[in-house]
Amino acid sequence: MTAPSAEPAAATTKRDLGGPLRGIALKIASVCCFVVMATMLKATLTIPSGQMVFFRSFFALLPVLGYLAWKGNLTRAFQTKRPLGHILRGLIGVSSMSLGFFALTRLPLPEATAIGYAAPLIIVILSAVLLHERVHVFRWTTVLVGLAGVMVILWPRLTVFSGETPMGDAQSVGALASLAGAVLSAFAMLQVRTLVQTERTEAIVTYFFISASVISLFTIPFGWVWPTPEQAALLVGAGFFGGIGQLLLTSCYRYADMSVIAPFEYVSLILTIIIGFVIFADVPTAAMLIGALIIVASGIAVILRECYLGLDRAKSRQANTP
Repeated sequence: MTAPSAEPAAATTKRDLGGPLRGIALKIASVCCFVVMATMLKATLTIPSGQMVFFRSFFALLPVLGYLAWKGNLTRAFQTKRPLGHILRGLIGVSSMSLGFFALTRLPLPEATAIGYAAPLIIVILSAVLLHERVHVFRWTTVLVGLAGVMVILWPRLTVFSGETPMGDAQSVGALASLAGAVLSAFAMLQVRTLVQTERTEAIVTYFFISASVISLFTIPFGWVWPTPEQAALLVGAGFFGGIGQLLLTSCYRYADMSVIAPFEYVSLILTIIIGFVIFADVPTAAMLIGALIIVASGIAVILRECYLGLDRAKSRQANTP
């Protein structure tokens, strides 16, 4: 049995009233919020990734719980049949976010973003291996092409293979951390996919932020620092924008199908290239641009193919936390 996050009839009505354009607008708005969040976290400079995870998760709770209270759905956010499943989701999610935020401090913003696009491709592999889902030749091909795009981005960073610089180079470590974060993000998506069978979206999102806030506190002995007022403002702001982005992400799938909305995730690449250049003076390399285009093309192909085969996973996408 499944416990839908919204009544089907209500969702249909909202789609009729709002149409796909509203869904697309909400998706783009959510992408903008997550890009602003990543930009704020990168701008903190000296803050450890575990501390970033705490602020991103704890302060994201405030807009989420406030919105649920306003809608009269606050009690739903705490109703769960699988508390251990939420804890596991939190452990995986915190690990993924920590690696992703660490990569932000070592890599140009658009490069870290592009490598993160590997997560939807990796989940196809995990679905076949762990869930024994049938993956056709087309999807395997797009996944392999997408991963080749990841290697195009990674290869210049992993200069150990050319013998030019040691593997300990900061950007090499950052690139590997970003890839590892994408792998764990795929595992987190897989866990969300199991949770949506019995849990509401409100509960999945709320318990993730709560568990991530608590779990991240265990990283205090590993170098937390007292932030400056500017850093504190950036950390709190990142949490708020992350929470607002989550609300917008959850809402967008009520107005249009996944096949219409999901490709607009890649708007973040354009935004991060612009922000990276203007704010951080990051000039995108040819390898990054070529690799990113390959990953984006593969990702869109997988999305369209899944929708064609009737494998729409909008519910799990609503509950997933970037």
